Amino acid sequence: MTKTVVISGATDGMGRAMALERLTRGDTMIAIGSNQAKGEALAVAAGSAADRLQFLRADLSSVAEVERVIAEIKATHRAVDALLLFANRVSARRMETADGYEYSFALYYLSRYLLSHKLTPLLERAARPVIVCVSGVGVTKGGINWDDPQLTQKYSAVRAQLQAGRANDLLGVYYAEKFGGTVRFVHYHPGFTRSGDLSAVNPVVRTTIRTLARCAARPVDESVRPINDFIDNPPAAPLTAIDRGRILDLSLPTLDPRNARRLASLTKDLLSTHN
Repeated sequence: MTKTVVISGATDGMGRAMALERLTRGDTMIAIGSNQAKGEALAVAAGSAADRLQFLRADLSSVAEVERVIAEIKATHRAVDALLLFANRVSARRMETADGYEYSFALYYLSRYLLSHKLTPLLERAARPVIVCVSGVGVTKGGINWDDPQLTQKYSAVRAQLQAGRANDLLGVYYAEKFGGTVRFVHYHPGFTRSGDLSAVNPVVRTTIRTLARCAARPVDESVRPINDFIDNPPAAPLTAIDRGRILDLSLPTLDPRNARRLASLTKDLLSTHN
């Protein structure tokens, strides 16, 4: 049975591979990416399946852009079977979005919060809906800087990525608590993969990552393979967390329901100025 799938971060790495894979299976694909040229290249790569591909160009670090994309999806589709969340980009220096949010927090976490919550009505119309959040679940380093979530002090790219990653962990916990009866949420950490846009990383670090990737990283096709099963056969549990093939115990400190509710409250307060 063919499905309607939404992918954020669909023009690079794992997101792109997943979009092309699902198109070969006959699915309808809504691909979100920030680069128009890469969106056009995705359509070329899709070949005859491009008529089932809808590319939405958007800067997902912007709340207004995320809201626009959600509105476009709602206007053109009655139901969504799967939402796959890949969008992320490392920023070597602290950048602030037009909304006043730290860039990694906005792109890697807030966009996922908005897409998952605001597309829930469409997901609930599908027979077996699922959200797959691709991040670093199972990693216990980092956490939410409750006093300074925008990292105005002591910023580093690693600290920003770890905070946004742990925020996504808690997003899944909170989402499953609210909507897990109808929409399954899967956290998936594929491990080190030859994937992603490294253009924002300084040249020395970029070269190092690419050298390591050639030696130790998993191929993209191998890392995305399990996602197909999550889409076609969603887990029975409201929340599932998988770290490099291991099903994780949901009692991990990084999946604490109390912190999940606290972050949800903080997030709602942050976003209230945009309503």
